[in-house]
Amino acid sequence: MAATSVRGLSRIVEKLEKSVKDGDYYEAHQMYRTLYFRFLGQKKYPELLDLLYNGSILFLERDQQISGADLGVLLVEVLVKSETKEFSVWIPKLCKIFNTITPSSLQRDQFLANIVRWSANEKSQGHPLLHQHIAQIFWNEKNYHEARHHFIYSKDGMGCAKLLIEFQSANGYKNEADLFIAQAVLQYLCLSNKNTANQTFSSYTQQHPRIRKSGPPYLLPLLNFIWFLLQAVESRKLQTFAVLCEKYEPSIKRDPCYVGYLDKIGQIFFGLNPPQQQQQKSGIFGNFFESFLTGLGEDSDDENSAAGASTSASSGRKKMIENADLD
Repeated sequence: MAATSVRGLSRIVEKLEKSVKDGDYYEAHQMYRTLYFRFLGQKKYPELLDLLYNGSILFLERDQQISGADLGVLLVEVLVKSETKEFSVWIPKLCKIFNTITPSSLQRDQFLANIVRWSANEKSQGHPLLHQHIAQIFWNEKNYHEARHHFIYSKDGMGCAKLLIEFQSANGYKNEADLFIAQAVLQYLCLSNKNTANQTFSSYTQQHPRIRKSGPPYLLPLLNFIWFLLQAVESRKLQTFAVLCEKYEPSIKRDPCYVGYLDKIGQIFFGLNPPQQQQQKSGIFGNFFESFLTGLGEDSDDENSAAGASTSASSGRKKMIENADLD
């Protein structure tokens, strides 16, 4: 009985493929959709997944964009309904469909949103492997903005660094080599992805033609700040973080986004509290110093009043900053 069913399905697939190859696109597309509803109702998920994938590729290779993309969207629906999580198997296949859909197709964005949602768990923005593949596709299309976006959600620091170097060389000013890598590293850290942040920074600074250094001191102060910040994240020392942010305040203020990133990084790695409503105007330079001084007061063995402890901590911090050789 099972063998008969397999032979019957094989004949149906052959007939469908022949219809597509003969150019009977509309009839073939309708038959695929009919089988989709039939197999879905019977919960024949493995057969349906293969049917939709092969059909989608078949249409797209013949530039039948609407039909191919439609079957791709149905494929993702089946992956969700069947609770299929074989990421290593299906991510390359889904990316092949995405790569074959033309960038101008209206269905492409919908398909991408669906596959990212399928690959995500409750706390993620999508599977890192999926983002890595999608980033490479956009990079091949010279869509640097989208490629960079997806690299940030991947774990491919070396690939991200190469993309950023090409992106900066093609679209940035000569004096912006530090800005491109700084934002990427800060965003990785905001996602608690310190390993990829380190890998990206190391690869970028070693390979960028205007930098080519494996460690400080760098000619650009912002690069020194990022290098020291990565070390501080490893040690999780609040005092170091505070000194760095005050020492490099002029470099940090080159981009208004950096303050928000550092505020988030302070919460993740250094135990700072989220800024209160009244602190938002002053941003991180008010928020973390208040938490920093509070922390020093709690750890101090001095039994003076709270005001005296804060004054002492402030003097100590000033001395540390004056003596720090961070440039």
